[in-house]
Amino acid sequence: MPDLKPISAATASPAWWQGGGALARMPYGLYAWALFVAIGTASLPVLLLTRSLSRRRVIVSALARSVLRLIGMRVATHGLERIEAPCVVVANHASYLDGVVLAALLPPSFSFVIKREMSGVPLAGTLLRCIGAEFVERRDRRGGARDARRLLRNAALGRALVFFPEGTFIAETGLLRFHIGAFVAAARGNLPVVPVAIRGTRECLPAARLLPRPGTIDVEVLEPLPALPLSPEPEQRGRALRLRDGARAALLAALGEPDLAGRDRSANASLELDT
Repeated sequence: MPDLKPISAATASPAWWQGGGALARMPYGLYAWALFVAIGTASLPVLLLTRSLSRRRVIVSALARSVLRLIGMRVATHGLERIEAPCVVVANHASYLDGVVLAALLPPSFSFVIKREMSGVPLAGTLLRCIGAEFVERRDRRGGARDARRLLRNAALGRALVFFPEGTFIAETGLLRFHIGAFVAAARGNLPVVPVAIRGTRECLPAARLLPRPGTIDVEVLEPLPALPLSPEPEQRGRALRLRDGARAALLAALGEPDLAGRDRSANASLELDT
């Protein structure tokens, strides 16, 4: 596993930001987006000409770290040594920045599981395809079932996967209900589940705001949930539910945020691989 040192020590938002008004802050937000687009666009020819998936992931990881530094989003990390592939990483989801942060930190052996709608987003979709993201259909049941079978095969082969089991994010602070797909994959592949708590991305780029702001992002890798003993197929649902509940409890405790799972009447009873 590569040396995953913190990108930088955590610091508060700079004084110029705290004291500036909306007009003073707009240039920063435009600069941050322009930098992302410029670096992403400039990297595409290199990525498209690089045959090795692992090498493409290393390049994108380095670019993600560079972008975060250049736009003043400082990242502090805790417990990265707990991540040992193969495993299934599950993280809370509060912002579009979450994927960028994890791409900057995780080893190149990990594949991100992303909703298929992201594949059509200009630039971001191309970058995700370059790093071998696993796109999952959420709106078409037949396509979703096909994608679920593919992910389960990958998990059974011991491949490392990254999920945001909430599947989406909102402006309100709190942890939404977890879709169970990540935990079905872990149970089927007999892989440990590693919860990752991400703090600060909601403040840097919340759901209700277009322009980002500088700030501190904290990433804490929690104690892994070990792979459960192998069991017959009918019992795997129970194993997946235990993994889901254990990971959710650990993240709620670490984040100290409200539990928003009760809003959804479906209670996550399905075994579909929603992301």
